[in-house]
Amino acid sequence: MLDALEILTTVLVGLMVGVEFSVAFVMNPIFNALPDDSNQRARSHGGRMLGAVMPVWYIGSLLLVVIWAVAGWHRPGAGLVVTSGALLVLSVVMSLLLLVPINNRGKTWTAENRPDDWKEQMNRWDRYHYARVAVIVAAFTLIVTALT
Repeated sequence: MLDALEILTTVLVGLMVGVEFSVAFVMNPIFNALPDDSNQRARSHGGRMLGAVMPVWYIGSLLLVVIWAVAGWHRPGAGLVVTSGALLVLSVVMSLLLLVPINNRGKTWTAENRPDDWKEQMNRWDRYHYARVAVIVAAFTLIVTALT
């Protein structure tokens, strides 16, 4: 049963990392190459769509890591799983304090109501997101290492 939990956790966290990596290094660069109105509209739509899904994914991944850490406390690699969980907690805190406030504003913007500094706000979001991606990649790396 613990083996199945480990596999499920690894797959779910890995997919989450893949989505966030894609946002940072594929989707946002594509959006940034679009004309201003299209860029802002694409980011607003992405913010609404992913803003609804990602909180469940982050919290679900964290819960699975916690369950793994508790259930596998006696197994080698438990410390790696606990450290991974701490990094996932950090990613949730980063999200709530840094990214979500910008995302909540940005997902409501239209060409008519966006602020003059919308590009700067999106650039700030991108910088915070790069840092969050680094944190969740580290968490995922620890999870994979704990499997060995």
